[in-house]
Amino acid sequence: MLNKNFYFLVYLLEFYTFKVRLKINSLNYISVSNLFKTKSLDNILANTPEEGKTMKRTLGAFNLTTLGIGAIIGAGIFVITGSTAATYSGPAIVLSFILAGIACGFAGLCYAEFASMIPVSGSAYTYAYATMGEFIAWIIGWDLILEYIFAASTVAVGWSGYVVSFLKDFGIYINPELTAAWGTKLIHLPKEGWVELTDNLQKSLLASGQNLAAFEQTQGILNLPAVLAIGLLTMILYVGIQESAKFNNMMVVVKVIVILLFIGIGFAFVNSENWFPFIPENNGTFGEFGFSGVVKGAATIFFAYIGFDTVSTAAQEAKNPQRDMPIGILASLAICTILYILVALVLTGIVKYDQLNVSAPIALAVDSMGGGMKWFKYLIKIGAIAGLSSAMLVMLMGQPRIFYSMSMDGLLPKVFSHVHPKFKTPHVSTLITGFWAMLIAGLVPMKILGDLVSIGTLLAFIIVCVGVLVLRYTKPNLNRPFKTPFIWVVALGGVGSCLFQMVFLSKETWERLIYWMAIGLVIYFVYGMRNSFLNKKEKGL
Repeated sequence: MLNKNFYFLVYLLEFYTFKVRLKINSLNYISVSNLFKTKSLDNILANTPEEGKTMKRTLGAFNLTTLGIGAIIGAGIFVITGSTAATYSGPAIVLSFILAGIACGFAGLCYAEFASMIPVSGSAYTYAYATMGEFIAWIIGWDLILEYIFAASTVAVGWSGYVVSFLKDFGIYINPELTAAWGTKLIHLPKEGWVELTDNLQKSLLASGQNLAAFEQTQGILNLPAVLAIGLLTMILYVGIQESAKFNNMMVVVKVIVILLFIGIGFAFVNSENWFPFIPENNGTFGEFGFSGVVKGAATIFFAYIGFDTVSTAAQEAKNPQRDMPIGILASLAICTILYILVALVLTGIVKYDQLNVSAPIALAVDSMGGGMKWFKYLIKIGAIAGLSSAMLVMLMGQPRIFYSMSMDGLLPKVFSHVHPKFKTPHVSTLITGFWAMLIAGLVPMKILGDLVSIGTLLAFIIVCVGVLVLRYTKPNLNRPFKTPFIWVVALGGVGSCLFQMVFLSKETWERLIYWMAIGLVIYFVYGMRNSFLNKKEKGL
């Protein structure tokens, strides 16, 4: 009994000692005023990086627009369109794209105002720091990792599907175990080849009287093509932004031409009966067809639109950011939204929506056109590979510049803001981003990646829309080279539409977001807050 009491007293002593230490540390490091201390716009604009940390200003309005198009037209149009139509919305994926496009239009106008006012690297992170304080800035900076690294990984998985299909056309086969994430169930179907054995596909096969045991099956180990693609593009980004922009421009031209050809030729093969029922009846599960499926489809494909905010991460490399950033953001968003809607119409018109849950749905649509279009199938796959390559490139370009900005503020170690003495790129951040993107692309299934990117993007857009309103109220007389019209309607419309779509994402996606944010908060309070240059300045350190 005495022994138990002794240990109980020791425990109480240690507990109260810990509470005292925590209280002291809280007084030293945590205060509400510090958490929400903003970084003034004058300081942001006047903060010239040290010698050797500057990046070259080489991008004009055209380059910025093509960067946006390069990021937007990627897995969303070449991969996710098919799986979303088959799983959630049917032919009404057109409405999903319109709904997501409206939300992006609101957010894009807010981004354009911020980008013209604060023409520096950092995107939504920097905008939040200027309006809502360091703590919110950290949250959005951490959230943007979901948006960029995970988006690059998602696109890489789609790229892998098209490359594997393209090589197969020429008799070159890659072991299926090396084309899918660890543990992914794969099944070999006579027409489609190796595809993921999803629950819906399994139900469909059983409903048609098929015996699953009659098909060859295996499990994925590593998506090797996706890993190699990210590794190659990381090296291109390491060399320089101008070289990367030239590569991106070439890829954008190729994929836009191919997409326009698909739209133009594809309309001749549309069977209008495939568009009915336009909104398939809900199957009893929330988010699977019906109106809830349209909204869930919009939330799922939302990540396909993130290219326009990637433009804002290149502000410090733009020649005339006040004029060119709004052009790049809004022009790329408008062009891609129109192309998305047209492609969705053609795709679901050629192939019945329930057959589109494959890794290369546009290639499947071309195959459905008949043997005389065999040449077009190769062209489509080349365009898809080019398109997905440019999307990966822009995603991999965006994240290092977020790390760069956070490091320059002291919230991340100095190594993240190192700039290569010759290439003038944030080379260390680029390599770190590439490494993690390779790991994630190789081992994590696309469905998980896509939903995480969507919820991260939606959260970022909400903070930007709120930030514009805050700055309009707190500093109405600031110079705004681009001013968002009908600000209350646009900003609140952006917040509302993004929140609405977030609600329709799965419980598992929300849980992953919470876990991710919890990790970020630990890093902030352990390292970021203590090393923040703004907080050190407040304390006179």
